[in-house]
Amino acid sequence: MATAVPAERDAVAEAFPGPVRERELPGAVVHRVAGGPDLLAAGVGPALAAASTAAALTAAALDDRPYGLVVCAGIGGGFAPDAPLGSLVVADAITAADLGAETAEGFLPVTELGFGTVTHRPPASLAEAAAAASGARTGTVLTVSTVTGTAARADALRARHPRALAEGMEGFGVAEAAAAHGVPVLEVRAVSNPVGPRDRAAWRIGDALAALTEGFGKLAPVLESWNTA
Repeated sequence: MATAVPAERDAVAEAFPGPVRERELPGAVVHRVAGGPDLLAAGVGPALAAASTAAALTAAALDDRPYGLVVCAGIGGGFAPDAPLGSLVVADAITAADLGAETAEGFLPVTELGFGTVTHRPPASLAEAAAAASGARTGTVLTVSTVTGTAARADALRARHPRALAEGMEGFGVAEAAAAHGVPVLEVRAVSNPVGPRDRAAWRIGDALAALTEGFGKLAPVLESWNTA
């Protein structure tokens, strides 16, 4: 199953040209592509993404056809200069960047508060194979509830997460739902804008969606072999 927001879902669907059937679930619609993955427009933000993904995973399990892999696919911000506009990033770590507490000494993730988790790790062999097939960079993809809009915020995130290549708003929520079902997860992001000062004129959403479409075309054999392994 691949999760995304609607425009990103359509970009992924272009890599799998088979006919599509829809199945309505509570709070979500799964698009089943003949000869390809089931696609879910999971919504914006980690909470909605987690809820939608969990609904799809639960429905599949109840149908006795559980998923073997969940892919969170989308566009997002890239940390310059390592993830330039139009590049593709495959996560080897999916990290909630702002799940924790602000203190006088700075930000503390929930793990340092003694509970929860902030990072899910895709299977290393899958992330490596996906990156090799698509020409993507590998690194940490951050999940944020508020898109970064200043240089100071970008610098703070990079200082806390030096391996970060990109940020999005759904990956950690999708990963939490997948982990609850014991299903491995992968996150793929095409870079539409630099992480930093908010400048809509500098966004290249069309280019990023095109890169996502092309990347998924190259990823298809890797995902299919993983599902049948």
